Amino acid sequence: MHDFNWQPALFGSRLKLRPLTDSDFEDMFLAASDPGIWAGHPASDRHERPVFAAYFAARLATAKTLTITDSESGQIVGMSSYYVPPDLPESIAIGYTFLVRAQWGGDANRELKDLMLAHAFKAYDTVYFHIAPTNIRSQKAALKIGAKHLYDAELQLSAVSAWCQCYGLTRAVWEASRQNA
Repeated sequence: MHDFNWQPALFGSRLKLRPLTDSDFEDMFLAASDPGIWAGHPASDRHERPVFAAYFAARLATAKTLTITDSESGQIVGMSSYYVPPDLPESIAIGYTFLVRAQWGGDANRELKDLMLAHAFKAYDTVYFHIAPTNIRSQKAALKIGAKHLYDAELQLSAVSAWCQCYGLTRAVWEASRQNA
């Protein structure tokens, strides 16, 4: 198994990432309480407190989740996780990510991916993403950073198995895309 820090502190010009803690709940729920964040997501009710509380507890229990804060304001603007893909046990994936809508599609979203990918690529040659077939926004975001759709699979990433589109991004493709950006 790879020697990997699953909860690093990562710093960019717009965002800071740090390990998720129990004390993050209220501010994290405030960030997640916008129904628009979850509209295209399989868990479209995650903006509801009881649903989010269960999600937060599950993410906290993994000890692989990062709190995302705005560097300027210090406000929590989302979360993301590293995890081991159930069908590729010697690999790494990034997912369980949400950002407040003000951070969508812009420089902050790109910085989040770059920070997490740079850290993952220190130990792994490929990073995987598992995206619900209905989550078009996340599919487009994966393609935009150079990830390729590899296959579809029914995977147990939460309490129940669900179909996922599985994407992969190699270090070489990611580095080339950063040079061309």
